Amino acid sequence: MPGFATTPDTFIVIGENIHTSRVVSLKGRRVKTLDGGQEGIEYREAAGDLRYLIVPPHFRETQAYQGGQLKHVMFAVWKGVHGGADDQREADEYVAYEARRQIGAGAHFLDLNVDEVSPDLEEQKRSMRWLVKAVEKHSSLPLSIDSSNVEIIAAGLAECAGKAGRPMLNSLALERVDALDLVKKFNTHVVVTAASIDGMPSDDEERVDNVAALLEKVLARDVPAPDIHVDALVFPISVAANYGRHYLDAIHTIRQKYGPEIHITGGLSNVSFGLPNRKLINESFIYLAVQHGADCGIIDPVSTKVSKVFELDTRAEPVKIAMAMLLGEDEYCANYLRAYRAGKLG
Repeated sequence: MPGFATTPDTFIVIGENIHTSRVVSLKGRRVKTLDGGQEGIEYREAAGDLRYLIVPPHFRETQAYQGGQLKHVMFAVWKGVHGGADDQREADEYVAYEARRQIGAGAHFLDLNVDEVSPDLEEQKRSMRWLVKAVEKHSSLPLSIDSSNVEIIAAGLAECAGKAGRPMLNSLALERVDALDLVKKFNTHVVVTAASIDGMPSDDEERVDNVAALLEKVLARDVPAPDIHVDALVFPISVAANYGRHYLDAIHTIRQKYGPEIHITGGLSNVSFGLPNRKLINESFIYLAVQHGADCGIIDPVSTKVSKVFELDTRAEPVKIAMAMLLGEDEYCANYLRAYRAGKLG
Protein backbone atom coordinates (compact mmCIF):
# COMPACT_ATOMS: atom_id res chain seq x y z
CA MET A 1 0.00 0.00 0.00
CA PRO A 2 1.18 3.55 -0.59
CA GLY A 3 2.02 5.75 2.38
CA PHE A 4 -0.53 7.96 4.04
CA ALA A 5 -1.23 11.19 2.20
CA THR A 6 -3.32 12.18 5.22
CA THR A 7 -1.86 12.45 8.70
CA PRO A 8 -3.49 12.38 12.17
CA ASP A 9 -3.20 16.17 12.19
CA THR A 10 -4.97 16.65 8.86
CA PHE A 11 -7.68 13.98 9.18
CA ILE A 12 -11.01 15.76 9.75
CA VAL A 13 -13.32 14.28 12.40
CA ILE A 14 -17.05 14.97 12.24
CA GLY A 15 -18.18 13.88 15.70
CA GLU A 16 -21.39 11.86 15.45
CA ASN A 17 -22.48 11.47 19.07
CA ILE A 18 -25.18 14.13 19.40
CA HIS A 19 -27.83 12.19 17.50
CA THR A 20 -31.25 11.25 18.87
CA SER A 21 -30.60 7.71 17.59
CA ARG A 22 -27.67 7.18 19.99
CA VAL A 23 -28.16 4.56 22.70
CA VAL A 24 -26.59 3.31 25.89
CA SER A 25 -27.36 -0.10 27.34
CA LEU A 26 -29.85 -0.26 30.20
CA LYS A 27 -27.35 -2.59 31.86
CA GLY A 28 -24.32 -0.43 31.01
CA ARG A 29 -21.98 1.24 33.45
CA ARG A 30 -23.39 4.74 32.84
CA VAL A 31 -26.93 3.78 33.88
CA LYS A 32 -27.79 3.84 37.61
CA THR A 33 -30.95 3.16 39.57
CA LEU A 34 -31.46 6.15 41.85
CA ASP A 35 -33.51 6.72 44.98
CA GLY A 36 -37.19 6.22 44.28
CA GLY A 37 -36.45 3.76 41.44
CA GLN A 38 -35.65 6.38 38.81
CA GLU A 39 -33.06 5.52 36.17
CA GLY A 40 -30.33 8.03 35.47
CA ILE A 41 -27.52 8.26 32.92
CA GLU A 42 -24.24 9.54 34.32
CA TYR A 43 -22.64 12.72 33.08
CA ARG A 44 -20.42 15.42 34.51
CA GLU A 45 -20.88 19.15 34.72
CA ALA A 46 -18.12 21.42 33.46
CA ALA A 47 -16.79 21.68 37.03
CA GLY A 48 -16.51 17.88 37.20
CA ASP A 49 -19.47 17.17 39.51
CA LEU A 50 -21.31 13.91 38.79
CA ARG A 51 -24.91 14.32 37.66
CA TYR A 52 -27.65 12.11 36.19
CA LEU A 53 -29.93 12.57 33.21
CA ILE A 54 -33.20 11.14 34.50
CA VAL A 55 -35.07 8.88 32.07
CA PRO A 56 -38.51 10.43 31.34
CA PRO A 57 -41.16 7.94 32.52
CA HIS A 58 -43.03 7.72 29.21
CA PHE A 59 -39.87 6.58 27.40
CA ARG A 60 -40.08 3.31 29.34
CA GLU A 61 -42.91 2.34 27.01
CA THR A 62 -40.81 2.64 23.86
CA GLN A 63 -39.52 -0.29 21.83
CA ALA A 64 -35.90 0.77 22.42
CA TYR A 65 -36.34 0.75 26.20
CA GLN A 66 -38.12 -2.62 26.10
CA GLY A 67 -35.11 -3.90 24.16
CA GLY A 68 -32.70 -2.74 26.88
CA GLN A 69 -31.53 0.48 25.20
CA LEU A 70 -31.79 4.09 26.33
CA LYS A 71 -31.84 6.82 23.67
CA HIS A 72 -30.05 9.27 25.92
CA VAL A 73 -29.67 12.20 23.51
CA MET A 74 -33.36 11.90 22.65
CA PHE A 75 -34.17 12.15 26.38
CA ALA A 76 -32.13 15.33 26.68
CA VAL A 77 -33.72 16.91 23.60
CA TRP A 78 -37.24 16.07 24.80
CA LYS A 79 -36.52 17.61 28.19
CA GLY A 80 -35.02 20.68 26.60
CA VAL A 81 -38.05 21.22 24.38
CA HIS A 82 -40.88 20.10 26.69
CA GLY A 83 -39.58 20.07 30.25
CA GLY A 84 -39.79 22.55 33.09
CA ALA A 85 -36.92 24.69 34.31
CA ASP A 86 -35.08 21.83 36.05
CA ASP A 87 -35.47 19.54 33.05
CA GLN A 88 -34.19 22.24 30.72
CA ARG A 89 -31.15 22.89 32.89
CA GLU A 90 -30.42 19.15 33.01
CA ALA A 91 -30.81 18.84 29.24
CA ASP A 92 -28.53 21.79 28.61
CA GLU A 93 -25.85 20.36 30.91
CA TYR A 94 -26.12 16.95 29.26
CA VAL A 95 -25.63 18.07 25.67
CA ALA A 96 -22.78 20.31 26.87
CA TYR A 97 -21.17 17.21 28.38
CA GLU A 98 -21.51 15.27 25.13
CA ALA A 99 -20.03 18.20 23.23
CA ARG A 100 -17.06 18.51 25.62
CA ARG A 101 -16.26 14.80 25.28
CA GLN A 102 -15.97 15.04 21.51
CA ILE A 103 -14.10 18.33 21.57
CA GLY A 104 -11.59 16.83 23.99
CA ALA A 105 -11.23 13.76 21.76
CA GLY A 106 -10.21 15.85 18.75
CA ALA A 107 -13.38 16.44 16.73
CA HIS A 108 -13.46 19.28 14.18
CA PHE A 109 -17.26 19.49 13.72
CA LEU A 110 -20.13 18.41 15.96
CA ASP A 111 -22.83 16.64 13.97
CA LEU A 112 -26.41 17.18 15.21
CA ASN A 113 -29.31 14.98 14.14
CA VAL A 114 -32.86 14.85 15.53
CA ASP A 115 -34.61 12.78 12.83
CA GLU A 116 -35.67 10.06 15.28
CA VAL A 117 -37.11 12.39 17.91
CA SER A 118 -40.59 12.27 16.36
CA PRO A 119 -42.39 11.48 13.09
CA ASP A 120 -43.86 14.99 13.23
CA LEU A 121 -41.94 17.49 11.10
CA GLU A 122 -42.74 20.52 13.25
CA GLU A 123 -41.54 18.66 16.35
CA GLN A 124 -38.34 17.73 14.52
CA LYS A 125 -37.70 21.33 13.50
CA ARG A 126 -38.41 22.60 17.00
CA SER A 127 -36.05 19.98 18.43
CA MET A 128 -33.30 20.90 15.97
CA ARG A 129 -33.59 24.58 16.82
CA TRP A 130 -33.31 23.82 20.54
CA LEU A 131 -30.36 21.48 20.04
CA VAL A 132 -28.41 23.91 17.85
CA LYS A 133 -28.86 26.71 20.35
CA ALA A 134 -27.93 24.49 23.32
CA VAL A 135 -24.81 22.95 21.76
CA GLU A 136 -23.52 26.12 20.13
CA LYS A 137 -23.63 27.89 23.47
CA HIS A 138 -21.02 25.47 24.83
CA SER A 139 -19.02 24.54 21.72
CA SER A 140 -15.68 25.81 20.48
CA LEU A 141 -16.29 23.88 17.24
CA PRO A 142 -18.58 24.58 14.28
CA LEU A 143 -21.73 22.52 13.94
CA SER A 144 -22.77 20.05 11.27
CA ILE A 145 -26.55 20.14 10.73
CA ASP A 146 -27.56 16.63 9.75
CA SER A 147 -30.92 15.41 8.45
CA SER A 148 -32.60 13.58 5.60
CA ASN A 149 -35.12 16.45 5.43
CA VAL A 150 -34.25 19.82 3.91
CA GLU A 151 -36.69 21.69 6.15
CA ILE A 152 -35.01 20.36 9.29
CA ILE A 153 -31.59 21.34 7.93
CA ALA A 154 -32.89 24.82 7.12
CA ALA A 155 -34.29 25.22 10.63
CA GLY A 156 -30.96 24.24 12.15
CA LEU A 157 -28.86 26.48 9.94
CA ALA A 158 -31.15 29.44 10.55
CA GLU A 159 -30.65 28.99 14.30
CA CYS A 160 -26.87 28.61 14.00
CA ALA A 161 -24.92 31.78 14.83
CA GLY A 162 -21.65 30.34 13.53
CA LYS A 163 -19.55 31.85 16.32
CA ALA A 164 -17.12 28.90 16.28
CA GLY A 165 -16.85 28.82 12.49
CA ARG A 166 -18.86 28.19 9.35
CA PRO A 167 -21.34 25.32 9.79
CA MET A 168 -21.66 22.19 7.69
CA LEU A 169 -24.72 20.95 5.83
CA ASN A 170 -25.09 17.18 6.11
CA SER A 171 -26.22 16.17 3.59
CA LEU A 172 -26.85 16.99 -0.05
CA ALA A 173 -28.10 14.20 -2.31
CA LEU A 174 -29.58 13.81 -5.78
CA GLU A 175 -32.98 13.25 -4.17
CA ARG A 176 -32.78 16.63 -2.38
CA VAL A 177 -30.76 18.90 -4.65
CA ASP A 178 -32.74 21.89 -3.34
CA ALA A 179 -30.55 21.75 -0.24
CA LEU A 180 -27.85 23.29 -2.44
CA ASP A 181 -29.65 26.61 -2.07
CA LEU A 182 -28.97 26.43 1.67
CA VAL A 183 -25.25 25.90 1.08
CA LYS A 184 -25.09 29.26 -0.68
CA LYS A 185 -27.56 31.03 1.59
CA PHE A 186 -25.78 30.10 4.82
CA ASN A 187 -22.22 29.83 3.39
CA THR A 188 -21.68 26.29 4.66
CA HIS A 189 -19.37 23.37 4.17
CA VAL A 190 -21.36 20.53 2.61
CA VAL A 191 -21.47 16.74 2.76
CA VAL A 192 -22.34 15.32 -0.68
CA THR A 193 -23.62 11.74 -0.64
CA ALA A 194 -23.50 8.97 -3.23
CA ALA A 195 -27.20 8.16 -2.96
CA SER A 196 -29.26 8.17 -6.14
CA ILE A 197 -32.69 9.69 -6.69
CA ASP A 198 -34.19 6.24 -6.13
CA GLY A 199 -32.14 5.05 -3.15
CA MET A 200 -28.82 3.57 -2.13
CA PRO A 201 -26.08 2.66 -4.65
CA SER A 202 -25.52 -1.01 -5.42
CA ASP A 203 -21.77 -0.93 -6.08
CA ASP A 204 -18.71 1.30 -6.45
CA GLU A 205 -19.48 2.35 -10.03
CA GLU A 206 -22.94 3.57 -9.10
CA ARG A 207 -21.46 5.51 -6.19
CA VAL A 208 -19.00 7.25 -8.51
CA ASP A 209 -21.70 8.03 -11.08
CA ASN A 210 -24.03 9.51 -8.45
CA VAL A 211 -21.26 11.62 -6.93
CA ALA A 212 -20.21 12.86 -10.37
CA ALA A 213 -23.78 13.91 -11.23
CA LEU A 214 -24.17 15.76 -7.95
CA LEU A 215 -20.74 17.39 -7.96
CA GLU A 216 -21.44 18.78 -11.42
CA LYS A 217 -24.31 20.75 -9.88
CA VAL A 218 -22.34 21.74 -6.77
CA LEU A 219 -19.29 22.98 -8.64
CA ALA A 220 -21.51 24.83 -11.13
CA ARG A 221 -22.74 26.89 -8.17
CA ASP A 222 -19.13 27.88 -7.38
CA VAL A 223 -18.93 25.99 -4.11
CA PRO A 224 -15.19 25.86 -3.32
CA ALA A 225 -13.72 22.37 -3.57
CA PRO A 226 -12.24 22.49 -0.02
CA ASP A 227 -15.77 23.04 1.34
CA ILE A 228 -16.99 19.77 -0.22
CA HIS A 229 -16.97 16.49 1.73
CA VAL A 230 -17.98 13.45 -0.33
CA ASP A 231 -19.72 10.64 1.57
CA ALA A 232 -19.52 7.53 -0.59
CA LEU A 233 -21.78 5.66 1.88
CA VAL A 234 -20.54 2.83 4.08
CA PHE A 235 -22.76 -0.24 4.57
CA PRO A 236 -22.31 -3.06 7.15
CA ILE A 237 -19.89 -5.74 6.06
CA SER A 238 -22.03 -8.29 7.93
CA VAL A 239 -24.73 -7.89 5.25
CA ALA A 240 -22.55 -8.54 2.18
CA ALA A 241 -18.88 -9.39 1.80
CA ASN A 242 -18.23 -6.82 -0.92
CA TYR A 243 -19.69 -3.77 0.85
CA GLY A 244 -16.34 -2.65 2.24
CA ARG A 245 -14.67 -3.11 -1.14
CA HIS A 246 -17.40 -1.09 -2.88
CA TYR A 247 -16.77 1.92 -0.64
CA LEU A 248 -12.97 1.67 -0.88
CA ASP A 249 -12.93 1.31 -4.66
CA ALA A 250 -15.37 4.20 -5.02
CA ILE A 251 -13.33 6.64 -2.95
CA HIS A 252 -10.14 5.63 -4.74
CA THR A 253 -11.77 6.55 -8.06
CA ILE A 254 -13.29 9.76 -6.67
CA ARG A 255 -9.93 10.88 -5.30
CA GLN A 256 -8.25 10.23 -8.64
CA LYS A 257 -11.04 12.01 -10.53
CA TYR A 258 -11.33 15.14 -8.36
CA GLY A 259 -7.86 15.53 -6.92
CA PRO A 260 -6.65 16.55 -3.46
CA GLU A 261 -8.81 19.62 -2.76
CA ILE A 262 -12.13 17.96 -2.00
CA HIS A 263 -12.55 15.94 1.18
CA ILE A 264 -13.70 12.32 1.25
CA THR A 265 -15.62 11.11 4.28
CA GLY A 266 -18.26 8.61 5.38
CA GLY A 267 -19.91 7.05 8.40
CA LEU A 268 -16.94 4.75 8.73
CA SER A 269 -18.12 2.86 11.82
CA ASN A 270 -21.22 1.68 9.94
CA VAL A 271 -19.05 -1.03 8.43
CA SER A 272 -18.83 -2.99 11.72
CA PHE A 273 -22.51 -2.99 12.64
CA GLY A 274 -23.67 -6.39 13.90
CA LEU A 275 -20.17 -7.81 14.43
CA PRO A 276 -18.09 -8.38 17.58
CA ASN A 277 -14.96 -6.39 18.41
CA ARG A 278 -16.15 -3.36 16.47
CA LYS A 279 -13.14 -1.32 17.60
CA LEU A 280 -10.75 -3.59 15.68
CA ILE A 281 -12.93 -3.48 12.55
CA ASN A 282 -13.41 0.28 12.70
CA GLU A 283 -9.72 1.06 13.15
CA SER A 284 -8.77 -1.33 10.34
CA PHE A 285 -11.38 0.15 8.02
CA ILE A 286 -10.39 3.75 8.69
CA TYR A 287 -6.78 2.77 7.95
CA LEU A 288 -7.86 1.23 4.63
CA ALA A 289 -10.10 4.19 3.84
CA VAL A 290 -7.25 6.66 4.29
CA GLN A 291 -5.06 4.50 2.08
CA HIS A 292 -7.74 4.68 -0.62
CA GLY A 293 -8.22 8.45 -0.42
CA ALA A 294 -10.31 9.37 2.64
CA ASP A 295 -9.19 12.34 4.72
CA CYS A 296 -12.29 12.71 6.89
CA GLY A 297 -14.69 10.54 8.86
CA ILE A 298 -18.08 10.82 10.52
CA ILE A 299 -17.10 8.88 13.62
CA ASP A 300 -17.21 8.75 17.40
CA PRO A 301 -13.85 10.31 18.36
CA VAL A 302 -14.27 9.21 21.98
CA SER A 303 -14.20 5.48 21.18
CA THR A 304 -12.13 5.65 17.97
CA LYS A 305 -8.82 7.45 18.40
CA VAL A 306 -7.57 8.57 15.02
CA SER A 307 -3.97 8.67 16.24
CA LYS A 308 -4.23 4.94 17.03
CA VAL A 309 -5.42 4.24 13.49
CA PHE A 310 -2.27 5.72 12.02
CA GLU A 311 -0.18 3.57 14.37
CA LEU A 312 -2.01 0.36 13.44
CA ASP A 313 0.27 -2.68 13.15
CA THR A 314 -0.90 -4.17 9.86
CA ARG A 315 1.32 -7.21 10.46
CA ALA A 316 -0.64 -8.23 13.55
CA GLU A 317 -2.84 -11.28 12.95
CA PRO A 318 -6.10 -9.70 14.24
CA VAL A 319 -5.63 -6.73 11.90
CA LYS A 320 -4.89 -8.99 8.93
CA ILE A 321 -8.01 -11.05 9.62
CA ALA A 322 -10.16 -7.90 9.90
CA MET A 323 -8.69 -6.36 6.75
CA ALA A 324 -9.22 -9.53 4.72
CA MET A 325 -12.88 -9.39 5.70
CA LEU A 326 -13.15 -5.69 4.86
CA LEU A 327 -11.56 -6.27 1.46
CA GLY A 328 -14.18 -8.86 0.53
CA GLU A 329 -11.97 -11.91 1.05
CA ASP A 330 -14.03 -13.50 3.86
CA GLU A 331 -17.52 -14.48 2.72
CA TYR A 332 -20.17 -14.24 5.44
CA CYS A 333 -17.39 -12.98 7.77
CA ALA A 334 -16.87 -16.66 8.59
CA ASN A 335 -13.11 -16.59 9.18
CA TYR A 336 -13.39 -13.44 11.30
CA LEU A 337 -16.11 -14.97 13.46
CA ARG A 338 -14.17 -18.21 13.89
CA ALA A 339 -11.14 -16.21 14.98
CA TYR A 340 -13.28 -14.22 17.42
CA ARG A 341 -14.78 -17.35 18.98
CA ALA A 342 -11.29 -18.84 19.27
CA GLY A 343 -10.04 -15.74 21.11
CA LYS A 344 -7.59 -14.78 18.37
CA LEU A 345 -8.70 -11.17 17.88
CA GLY A 346 -7.31 -9.74 21.10
